[in-house]
Amino acid sequence: MRTSRRAIVAFVLGASALAAPAFAFDGSPANNKDATIPVVTTLPGAAGTVRSKVPAATQDTSLSALQYAAEGGHPGAQFKLGRMYANGDGVAQDDLRAFDYFNRIANAHADDSPSAPQAQVVANAFVALGRYYLAGIPNSKIKPDQDRAREMFSYAASYFGNADAQYDLARLYLKTPDASREDFRYGARWLGLAAQKGQHEAQALLGQMLFTGDRLPRQAARGLMWLTLARDSAGSDETWIKESYNRAFSKASDDDRAMCLQMLEQWVQGRRE
Repeated sequence: MRTSRRAIVAFVLGASALAAPAFAFDGSPANNKDATIPVVTTLPGAAGTVRSKVPAATQDTSLSALQYAAEGGHPGAQFKLGRMYANGDGVAQDDLRAFDYFNRIANAHADDSPSAPQAQVVANAFVALGRYYLAGIPNSKIKPDQDRAREMFSYAASYFGNADAQYDLARLYLKTPDASREDFRYGARWLGLAAQKGQHEAQALLGQMLFTGDRLPRQAARGLMWLTLARDSAGSDETWIKESYNRAFSKASDDDRAMCLQMLEQWVQGRRE
């Protein structure tokens, strides 16, 4: 989180969020125990594996070392290789091979303690698998499967407390066309948990919903707070976040902006303590 007093000053000048608890759906810490929210916790079954070949002698030494460590079962090496193949970073882009590396981690380490050194890597592997199941992999046996994706996100969100998984799970609950009130309740709670942990996409979506009153009681100042935090952390390509912030800032009243500033100051103070 890069928000600082300098960012708050920038907000005051218009250059460009946690406040006291209000109600559970706005991101306030009404209940900090992630596991109290009912989720699907079915673990992924073993998927078919694609054996990675031993690197040729002419390959880059660092890649050879990663391949060697990955074949030895090192989750950090497996995750890095998965990311490399997913992004085509230094290797030919290959989603199926990336999926295989992430799947190895999930199968071997699903029961690892959430406090284990590799826990974040394991949780991120579940998130990566969930996103593959959402979209599927063309010309492969990995087909779009929302239920399977939900299982991956649910496990990483509830067992490991992963903020990205909580955001992805929230979106599944919130964006289901025939979502029930219970689905929305779960989605809003997961969104609030992810926003509290600094997941800027969750902060942006929650901020939008609160500022506009989208299925939540309208809280313009708190919505602007979350959007300000999200804007501060957004990447250069995440224009939707910056545009959402700009729209909200232009429509906010002077009172909303002043209250938002107080909330931002509380957020910064709370992160320092």
